[in-house]
Amino acid sequence: MEPRFSLTGTEIGAKFAKRFGTASLAIVQSPLPKVTQELVSLRVSQINGCGWCVDIHTKELAAAGETAVRINLVAAWREATVFSEAEQAALALAEEGTRIADASPGVSDDTWERVREHYDDDRTAALVALVAQMNSANRLAVILHQKGGSYEPGMFG
Repeated sequence: MEPRFSLTGTEIGAKFAKRFGTASLAIVQSPLPKVTQELVSLRVSQINGCGWCVDIHTKELAAAGETAVRINLVAAWREATVFSEAEQAALALAEEGTRIADASPGVSDDTWERVREHYDDDRTAALVALVAQMNSANRLAVILHQKGGSYEPGMFG
């Protein structure tokens, strides 16, 4: 299936994409570890069924030197021993922040406490922004039928 529409092919879409990308820079340039950013981005994308974003984040993790075991176990991170406590807290926040519409109570106090044990204010802000940003990116890609498979690591700088 081909993409439905080129968002950046319109004046409004191009303006939106530019601002969306600029907002992402605040996260990318934050002190939140790059691997944590990619793990969270991958998990959110898996939950939302975004093939384009799953493609991006699995390939970026591999390019960063992450093992196939860690990449493959992101989908079942609660049943894995390969993630640090800090990464587990971030993945829990990613899941709970993504599944709000699934009759979930949102982010639990327990998850929030675990996040705050491992992340200072700047890293927490970046993590919260990342979960929100990835959910938005996933929705854009799914609506427009962006398909995974063609991404090359570093393609977007």
